[in-house]
Amino acid sequence: MAHFFKHIMKKSILLFCGIFMLLANLSAQVNFNIIQNIKGRNITNLDGKWHYIVDPYNTGDERKFFMNKQQENDSELLEYDFSTAPTINVPGDWNSQKEELKYYEGIVWFQRDFVAHPQNGKRYFLNFGAANYKAEVYLNGRLLGSHEGGFTPFQFEISDKIADGDNFIVVKTDNTRYAENVPSDNYDWWNYGGITRDVVLAETNETYVNDYSLQLTQDMKNLTGYVQLKGMQTSQEITVQVLEANLQIKIPTNSSGRATFIFPIKNVELWTPENPQLYTIKIFANTDTATDRIGFRTIETRGKDILLNGKSIFLRGVCLHEENPFIPGKPRSKADLKMLLSWAKELNCNYVRLAHYPHNEYVSHLADEMGLLLWEEIPVYWNVEFNNGITYENAKQQMSELIYRDKNRASVIIWSIGNETPNTDTRLKFMSDLADHVRRMDTTRLVSAALLGGIDSTNTFRLSDNLADKLDIISFNEYIGWYGQNAADIPQYRFDVMADKPVVVSEFGAEALGGFYADSATRFSEEMQELFYKNQLKLISSIPALRGTSPWILVDFRSPKRLNPIYQEGWNRKGLYTETGKKKKAFFVMKAWYDAQEKKYRK
Repeated sequence: MAHFFKHIMKKSILLFCGIFMLLANLSAQVNFNIIQNIKGRNITNLDGKWHYIVDPYNTGDERKFFMNKQQENDSELLEYDFSTAPTINVPGDWNSQKEELKYYEGIVWFQRDFVAHPQNGKRYFLNFGAANYKAEVYLNGRLLGSHEGGFTPFQFEISDKIADGDNFIVVKTDNTRYAENVPSDNYDWWNYGGITRDVVLAETNETYVNDYSLQLTQDMKNLTGYVQLKGMQTSQEITVQVLEANLQIKIPTNSSGRATFIFPIKNVELWTPENPQLYTIKIFANTDTATDRIGFRTIETRGKDILLNGKSIFLRGVCLHEENPFIPGKPRSKADLKMLLSWAKELNCNYVRLAHYPHNEYVSHLADEMGLLLWEEIPVYWNVEFNNGITYENAKQQMSELIYRDKNRASVIIWSIGNETPNTDTRLKFMSDLADHVRRMDTTRLVSAALLGGIDSTNTFRLSDNLADKLDIISFNEYIGWYGQNAADIPQYRFDVMADKPVVVSEFGAEALGGFYADSATRFSEEMQELFYKNQLKLISSIPALRGTSPWILVDFRSPKRLNPIYQEGWNRKGLYTETGKKKKAFFVMKAWYDAQEKKYRK
């Protein structure tokens, strides 16, 4: 009996320590100025037609394009005019909208007018979902600030700069590739330039709910989190409600406007891909109200298993680029993104790897609704400058912005710190520090990266990478049967990946031009891709700790590196869908295997 009570006491202490650490972790998160879930606030959408000027020699700063000046008389010298400049859709990239800019890399200036009637006691914020790669933003001729990184949101408060009546925004964007950038100057997707995601004007009260987090504790018995106010009246009582579960808690903020909480939950259905239950969350302050839809689940690893809500799962996944195959370029609407995720569901996926950069914020919200688990990644891709401190800080900032943005999304279970990076000492330090940073920001999700292995003289694929020790999941990319071998050769190979952690094959694939039929030995034929998948799945199934796969890739996508004039023509053809939405033969092989995995893990 004494042993029993000792065991119970030990479990209780561990649970208390776990909850304490989670609260401490949440309280220590980076305090960004971006409004959490800004689409849920009072916003004015500024998308639509924007004027643009292409500036390949960077003359706009000297000519003061940001002033948006109009010619006052015929004798005045003015070497630009936004009012008569052509227009382009925002959100959207210039490469796909203007044929002459298809391969353009450099500076483009954007401008649009808008009318506002700011009210006393209100605050105003200009928010950009993303702009690639660098952006400088001006309002009414005044510099608001700049942002680097092509895939994460940024925001500026304009309360003291916005005019009552006519206003104008000018944005200088630059998608030039540099070695010190993240990603670097060499990558295998299209370098889309421009303002690629929504632009909104948000209105808040003087003191407002800036940030919040709600998470399920690992024992699945409590809800924990924080609320952060910003403004003059930061000491208030906060009410947090989970409406459909009839739950609420009231708690005061401290002098900095922060309140942390933990309270027991009951009558709450846990979020799963099969039952993506979301709850309406309302946060009430004396001066503001915020609303969101959030699901509750836990994710962890135990030995070789990935546990969702304490139950072992197999990640039936696929990789995905943020690109619309039908309308060239970046997706321009939520419907575009929902179409792509629906195609993943047709493959019987419960998981999607978002490659190789943060995707549109709509994706994680849609995945919450549709029941898809997500791997989210920053573009530490191939060989960035791992010995460059500025490059590291850039990667760290992009990771921080992604975690901050999507921390309340139940669908997001993996933060990936990079893809196919070389196994060197400087890279190990760079990536290890990134992994540590992720865990300081978020202890409620898993950390991974897509690693590289090698094939030895015995046709054995081995993974020897010290970075694996820093990861929760051992993930790697391999293309046995495509690069250096043929699909028919795959049975000659084997894996030697003895891991005491879950293994996810984060990439494998072969190219096929949709509609090109031949024998299974012919490159780029659907038959060869089909054989590749049949043999690969037999090979992959031999890995004892295999707990997930994400073949490369859901849909054919554009890449300037793919130059075969017959079969590629600027497209990476490894998709299971063609660029016209047609399923290739390999799709049905992969789906049948996923159907079998679903039945296996349902038992």
